[in-house]
Amino acid sequence: MTKTLKAGDKVSWNSHGGTATGKVVKKITSPTKIKSHKVAASKDNPEYIVETDEGKKAAHKPEALTKR
Repeated sequence: MTKTLKAGDKVSWNSHGGTATGKVVKKITSPTKIKSHKVAASKDNPEYIVETDEGKKAAHKPEALTKR
């Protein structure tokens, strides 16, 4: 079953510094860049742009996110 998240949903995920928390900004279904990182999202392989509580943005696959 595919996770369905929407903008504004509060989520958490594992980060190199422990567990990070934040919110979903948007779902992406096409390749894009965040800073200098390429995000290989597609309709068959969507990713979510998330923003940490500190204001940093990253892209994550749905299975990496836990809705809070």
